[in-house]
Amino acid sequence: MNPQTGQIDDSGPLTIMWFRQDLRLRDNPALCAAAAGGTVLPVYVLDDGNAGEWKMGGASRWWLHHSLSRLNKSLNGGLWVLRGEAERALAGLCASLPVRKVVWNRCYEPWRRERDGRIKRALGEAGVEAASFNGALLLEPWENTKADGTPYRVFTPFYHSLLNSHQAVAPLPQPRNLAIADCSQPADRIGQLGLKPRIPWDAGLAERWMPGEAAALARWRDFLENSAGTYQARRDFPADAAASSLSPHLHFGEIGPRQIWWDIHSLAGGDGGHPFARQLCWREFAHHLMYHDPRITRENWRGEFDDFPWREDAESLRRWQRGTTGIPLVDAGMRELWATGTMHNRARMVTGSFLTKNLLIHWRRGADWFWDCLVDADLANNSFGWQWVAGSGADAAPYFRIFNPVLQSRKFDPQGAYLRRWLPALRDLPEKHIHAPWEAPESVLRAAGIRLGEDYPLPIVDLRMSRERALGAWQTLRRGL
Repeated sequence: MNPQTGQIDDSGPLTIMWFRQDLRLRDNPALCAAAAGGTVLPVYVLDDGNAGEWKMGGASRWWLHHSLSRLNKSLNGGLWVLRGEAERALAGLCASLPVRKVVWNRCYEPWRRERDGRIKRALGEAGVEAASFNGALLLEPWENTKADGTPYRVFTPFYHSLLNSHQAVAPLPQPRNLAIADCSQPADRIGQLGLKPRIPWDAGLAERWMPGEAAALARWRDFLENSAGTYQARRDFPADAAASSLSPHLHFGEIGPRQIWWDIHSLAGGDGGHPFARQLCWREFAHHLMYHDPRITRENWRGEFDDFPWREDAESLRRWQRGTTGIPLVDAGMRELWATGTMHNRARMVTGSFLTKNLLIHWRRGADWFWDCLVDADLANNSFGWQWVAGSGADAAPYFRIFNPVLQSRKFDPQGAYLRRWLPALRDLPEKHIHAPWEAPESVLRAAGIRLGEDYPLPIVDLRMSRERALGAWQTLRRGL
């Protein structure tokens, strides 16, 4: 072995468990298969080179650092950590150790699918058995299709098909007799990956999140006990703690969808009718679409949007990113994103609509910013969500559905609690005016200690006029079809 990467003190046959987006011990089909084969070498490879433009963003890398650290602890320090091309890393381990099998759980990003196919072929040619499993989805993308075998393009029939075809199955237990190969690597090998940002952002994320399998299960139990009953009624209110906050845990595989599906079916009396189950199916649908049509990650799913008159406006994009648009709900959402690595779903829809419709800036600009800032940055969900709100995707919201941030704020944050949390300059404004401070009388602004344009920005666009501009652009596009 290379002394810089460490040593493994085990002369018997090994099965490599290649961890990826499945950083858990419970309900992990690949790990169970590895454990059944004898001594296991758990491996994680940080493979930035193959990812290309989809190299993990800063917030995701922060999460990965802490999730790997906790996984390593649960494996009694036995996680073998490498950096570089996964093909070479795995080939090197197989050439220098008595590896008889390599197992992993499947990922569905286009670049990972292509790479994993190469790895499976290369291992076979080297005489090493390779096997992959489904640890990330309820059903594989090729298992839930229409009667003629073609993929679904509309969510509702996809959802009903999944409900009718997939029975809840108890999650797999953690392997009881997991024999981990004795291995040693340099101290703080995970830290040497350089995943943690050296900026104050780190503290904000640590205050909001606890990565790892144990934290994921605790968060899920808390949701089931305290929020599941009111989820449907309160999930759209960003100041409430009604959301599950499970999306980063799901993305990194610290909890599996089968665990959630099983528990939520039990809660709903076995019919899967709980509204949270529907949200899990939206995640499935996003992966279904990406698998069958990988271009959705960068190209308009609806081709007519290739001719849409998007605007290049670097200053407006920068102000949107920093939460200084002068539109309170948009700014609150973007500041929440920057500080915590997440954003309430209602705010995500409003901020996305504002960028793509009121500002006419391409959805890819928003997707790229979210990719770097979200701890739950998932290629399928991020791409699907942005195309949905922009109107260019599968089963998307109609383009003419333009969220009015003021009306949305008044409806879903009536007391302005969410706005006051993230926009302290507005905290003393009365409920009547906090949603649209530019409409407040000067006397009200003075009483609240606000000078628009100094303490809080004036709006960068007029909401009514920018809405009409967006609808005009859409009508021009339709006439050209």
